[in-house]
Amino acid sequence: MNNFLVGLQFLTRITVKKNLDWSEKACGGSVKFFPFIGAILSIIYVIFGYVIYFLLPQYNFNLSTLLIGFILLALNIFLTGALHCDGFTDTMDGILSGRKRERILEIMKDSRVGAHGATSLILLLIGKFAMFSDLNSTVALTALFLMPIIPRACMSNAVVHFPYARKEGLGKAFHQYSSQKDMLIAGFFTCLLSLLLGKIAIIAYVLTTLIMYSFNRYVSHLLGGLTGDVYGATTELGEFVVLFIFVIAQTFIL
Repeated sequence: MNNFLVGLQFLTRITVKKNLDWSEKACGGSVKFFPFIGAILSIIYVIFGYVIYFLLPQYNFNLSTLLIGFILLALNIFLTGALHCDGFTDTMDGILSGRKRERILEIMKDSRVGAHGATSLILLLIGKFAMFSDLNSTVALTALFLMPIIPRACMSNAVVHFPYARKEGLGKAFHQYSSQKDMLIAGFFTCLLSLLLGKIAIIAYVLTTLIMYSFNRYVSHLLGGLTGDVYGATTELGEFVVLFIFVIAQTFIL
């Protein structure tokens, strides 16, 4: 239970217990729980989604699509404390700089946000806002449920499968003390949920997994491994991909 709570309180704003064992081993042990932590977030998203798409309209209170997009995007950022957004901007600053490995790692470690990171984050958030706004009630709850889970299974894969690029770093303990078994547990849980939720869910799981694996493989080749920032970027990009697939798929359902 300690390992699960370590992961939950590290990856989200949800605080259950303050006196946890934050050892490196506990951090590594939390990797298998990443999709389960995503499922906690999923429940919150689905509750909001149910209220927005089904409950409020029963009382003739229909929110505009733009307002729905804003509410869901704000919730998306709030629940993680923008942790993954920070990793995404640092990653984009580094890999888009066109520099060599050591300089890229220096740029990613710099707390200041550069033009590449800022521009990439703006585009990412606009994209998420647009897709949250475009979701309709036919697929919305399924999309909101899977959006936090699939990318965190991809993050478990990234942590375990690829080497760590730095000698030290916040994410090193997650890689060093996790195992293939942890990755398989995370993957099995996510795959099972996707199979239970239908064809679009299965497509979202397969495509997102392949796309994020390709992204991580490219970054690992560039840096000689991954970093904690890349783990965060994997989650943000993975959520984007899941939403994109559902928004495209819903056009074939209507």
